[in-house]
Amino acid sequence: MRGTGKADVFVMLAHPVGHAKSPGIFNQIFEEKGLDSLMVPLSCRPEDFNLFWDGLTAAENVRGVIISVPYKTRVFEKCAAAHDRAARVRSANSVRRQADGTWYADNFDGVGFMDGLAAGGHQVRGKRILQVGAGGAGASLAYCLAEAGAAEIRLADVDRDRAQALADLVAAAYPACRIAVGAADPSGMDMAINATPMGLKPTDPLPMDTAALTPDMTVVDIIMEPAETPLLREAARIGCRIQPGRPMMDFQTEAMARFFDIERKDRADG
Repeated sequence: MRGTGKADVFVMLAHPVGHAKSPGIFNQIFEEKGLDSLMVPLSCRPEDFNLFWDGLTAAENVRGVIISVPYKTRVFEKCAAAHDRAARVRSANSVRRQADGTWYADNFDGVGFMDGLAAGGHQVRGKRILQVGAGGAGASLAYCLAEAGAAEIRLADVDRDRAQALADLVAAAYPACRIAVGAADPSGMDMAINATPMGLKPTDPLPMDTAALTPDMTVVDIIMEPAETPLLREAARIGCRIQPGRPMMDFQTEAMARFFDIERKDRADG
C-alpha cells in the first residue's frame, strides 16, 4: 500500500511547478515496484524560499528533493556536502537527506543529457557546439560536453557575465576544448543546443537564430514538453537532425532513483 504514515516522501520543487513531469514518472515507478513512497510537486515564491526550505528540512519523512528552475543554486547553498558534479557548478537538481538530517547534493542534468545524446546516436567528440543557456542546467551541460571531447563550445546567454564566468571555469578544467562567449548564432557549428526555458510557452521567442541552421547540423532542446518545441519544429523543417528533451529526463530518472536509493529505508550518508 502506498501513502501510509510510514511512506517515504519525495518533493519536486520548482516555481512554477505545473510543467514538472518527475512526480508522475516517479509515482508510477513507486506503484510498479510496490513501494510505500510518493513524490509531491511543490512551488514557493522566491521571496519565501528560506522559510520554505526550513520547513522542508524540519519534515523528517522527506527523503529527497528534485529541484528545477529557479532554485538549483539556492538549494545547493543549503547542502552540507555535494558530489563533484554539483560542486563544480554550484547547482543541485537532486538532494537527499543524510543520517544527521543535513542534505547531500548532486546534479544529473549533464549525466542525463549525455546519456540521452548517446542513445540518440549523436556524437560530441570533435564537434563544434553552440550552447544557448549558461544557468544551472547549462553549466552542467557545458562541463560534460567539454569532458566528452567537444572541440569548440560557443556559449550564449542573456547574462553575458554569467556565460563568461562559466566559460572561464570550463576552459580551466578542460583546456583542450575551445570555449568562448558569443551570440546565439549556430553559423559554423555542428550542433546547437537550447539549455534555456525558452520554448516552454508558445509565446516564447526562439532561443537562437534559426536562419543560420543548415541540414548538416544537429539541434537539441532540453525542454521535455512540448515534445516538439518551436525550435525543433523549425530545425526539422530545415532538415536538421533533432533531439528532444525526453531522453535527458528518462536517463536522469534512472540516476536519481539510484541516488535516492528508493528501494531501501536505511539510506547511507552521501
